[in-house]
Amino acid sequence: MGWASCARVAATLLEVVATSAAHAQLAGHGGPVRALAVSADGDSLLSGSFDTSAIRWSLKTDAAGEVLRHHAGAINAVAFLQDGRMITAGADARLAVWTAGRPQPDQVLEGHTGPVVALAVASDGSTLASASWDHSVRLWSLADGASREFEGHAQNVNGVAFAPDGMSLVSVGYDRALCIWRLPEGRPEMVELPAPLNAVAIAPDGEIVAAGADGKLRMLTADGEPAGEVAAGSAPIVALALSDDGTLIAAAGIGGTVAIVERKSRSVLRTLVGPGFPVWSVVFLHDAATLVTGGADGRIRRWNVHTGEPVGSNLFGTSADPLAAYAGDHGADVFRACVACHTLSAKEPQRAGPTLAGLFGRKIASLPGYRFSEALKTMDIVWTPETVAKLFEVGPNAYTPGTKMPEQRIGSAEDRRALTDFLARATSR
Repeated sequence: MGWASCARVAATLLEVVATSAAHAQLAGHGGPVRALAVSADGDSLLSGSFDTSAIRWSLKTDAAGEVLRHHAGAINAVAFLQDGRMITAGADARLAVWTAGRPQPDQVLEGHTGPVVALAVASDGSTLASASWDHSVRLWSLADGASREFEGHAQNVNGVAFAPDGMSLVSVGYDRALCIWRLPEGRPEMVELPAPLNAVAIAPDGEIVAAGADGKLRMLTADGEPAGEVAAGSAPIVALALSDDGTLIAAAGIGGTVAIVERKSRSVLRTLVGPGFPVWSVVFLHDAATLVTGGADGRIRRWNVHTGEPVGSNLFGTSADPLAAYAGDHGADVFRACVACHTLSAKEPQRAGPTLAGLFGRKIASLPGYRFSEALKTMDIVWTPETVAKLFEVGPNAYTPGTKMPEQRIGSAEDRRALTDFLARATSR
């Protein structure tokens, strides 16, 4: 099936969803959703993506409330503080502290020298922990930004979690090590497990759950003694979540499934099967009956934990088809592959990519208020029908090296012409 045919099929499917679901929705991220967190009041969801943006969503309306942009690379971890502030951490080795409604971070925390891939917030809200591929764990004071570095892992550190009493911190890494750091001294106790470790969580009773690259969950006591294991699947587990009461575990695999595990009985209750894309992030809502997942396709899905069935339209995003006014327009059908990342009007909430309003005649990387890749700022490209057509003829990686835009090409000259004709009409309003 050709590119244009795929676009037309996608358009038809979207129209079916729009007429059959109570909330027809679109994804807002332009890349895999790497991280998810739920606010303490249960009203908001925070997502972080490979597209370098974080989005705060309303769980009441499933609509994006704001897009957070600061990081120069993928956002690998997100968290909410008790007071509603948000934390994002990324491949640029930075952590950013945000207040809702403000366009820039209140505070930027620097100290790591490699990508930051996991965050944990202490129960009293005063301290933040981060895990990094620089082989270290850092403990940050949220009062003044001061940090302490804990070293002990020999390879990438992939996960971190606070004990319920806040007196210890647990980290796991690709070196198969699970380290229990006794606070405040930071004295480590190391346990070596049989497989590389990708994530860790700690239950309210102090039991530690570690997720392995061999598809197994391993449980340990608060002192690091073995307490059981569960084979959650055959693929590596890349994300882990516990329900608030600690009774259920969600283990997301690189193969695209999520195992729901009853912790006490060490048994898999059911397996959630999505569209086959890797699941990069999971989080339980506070009702313990709903799980939210973030996929490699950029979609955020909601699931009924007890039945294993998807909830509603199963996608978070805008509540209406943004291209409904262009039904039957071939150029709009071609553009549909771009609509998850780009708006056509500056009046719409910003998505993962810059708005295309007023595109033609604008120099590349010159739109105010959007954080472009540094490589694009040095290029002498002005967007015209010809340059946009060339972008999709050879692909973004070849035409604009260093771009954050996902690689995609349009092989048909007719489809490229239809796209540029459509953009000329739709972005000049």
